[in-house]
Amino acid sequence: MKALITGGAGFVGSHLAEALLERGDEVLVLDNLSTGSIENIAGLKANPRFRYVVDSVTNEPLTAELIDQVDVVFHLAAAVGVKLIVESPVNTIETNVHGTEMVLKLANKKKKKVLIASTSEVYGKSNLVPFREDADLVLGATTKGRWSYACSKAIDEFLALAYFKEKRLPVVIVRLFNTVGPRQTGRYGMVVPNFVKQALLSHPITVFGDGSQSRCFTYVSDVVGALIKLGDHTGALGQVWNVGNDREEITILDLAQRVKERTRSKSEIELVPYEKAYEEGFEDMPRRVPDISKVKALVGYEPQVHLDEILDRVAAYFTSDKRRM
Repeated sequence: MKALITGGAGFVGSHLAEALLERGDEVLVLDNLSTGSIENIAGLKANPRFRYVVDSVTNEPLTAELIDQVDVVFHLAAAVGVKLIVESPVNTIETNVHGTEMVLKLANKKKKKVLIASTSEVYGKSNLVPFREDADLVLGATTKGRWSYACSKAIDEFLALAYFKEKRLPVVIVRLFNTVGPRQTGRYGMVVPNFVKQALLSHPITVFGDGSQSRCFTYVSDVVGALIKLGDHTGALGQVWNVGNDREEITILDLAQRVKERTRSKSEIELVPYEKAYEEGFEDMPRRVPDISKVKALVGYEPQVHLDEILDRVAAYFTSDKRRM
């Protein structure tokens, strides 16, 4: 199989590229390096079945040419991270909506399969936990920029499903829940790498809000395995799929304590008000837990890496090279 990964030099994209190459596929990566890094794919350059292009998915002639060369597109290119979303809402909306629109339009010309990486953010402020794929989405007011990301990804989903229904384009939508692992940076507010780096450096571990918000974390290899299986399975077409971890829900305050314990850090845990961390009136999701029964039934998905092991692996990644800190 020949695969194009947009955003393939990013955290999840680079792990996906590795996994596809390991099973013998040809991989083409397109990334503008706005949030990705060449370092993430440096180890793949020597593989004759791997190529990469540094450019934007919105470069229509180039993206059309690349899509024509492959069998499937894993569309991961997007603006990600709460901090980036709050600071650059225009870029967030334009990147997510226009980029996905471009990929779907061009893939439709040759009916190439497209897997869209969406996000648990689309569930918004819903309190119907665990989140099911067919549940209502509850977003905040348009005056709250924090919800622009969720809205832009929801539009991506609507558009992808419209292409499937109206034009019979084979599409799969995957909502990812708090994916973590090596190569993820804390640059745009990702909590686990931020906590681990702060602990290793003996800096205060900064918890935003009161820390009562809870999450379930999923190791990147579990996520990548699910992406590949869903991309392969014809039964996944035209549907939305949650991929995450439905076990070990933990509050962010307890996560900070767990990180401190696993790293044997002497760091203090410091609470930082949302308005200081992000913006006045910032709203967060109180809980984020997926219902993964649907993906379990289709492809036998089951998260394998538990939270303590996740934290240990992230810590080992940062300590292996001090430049990553």
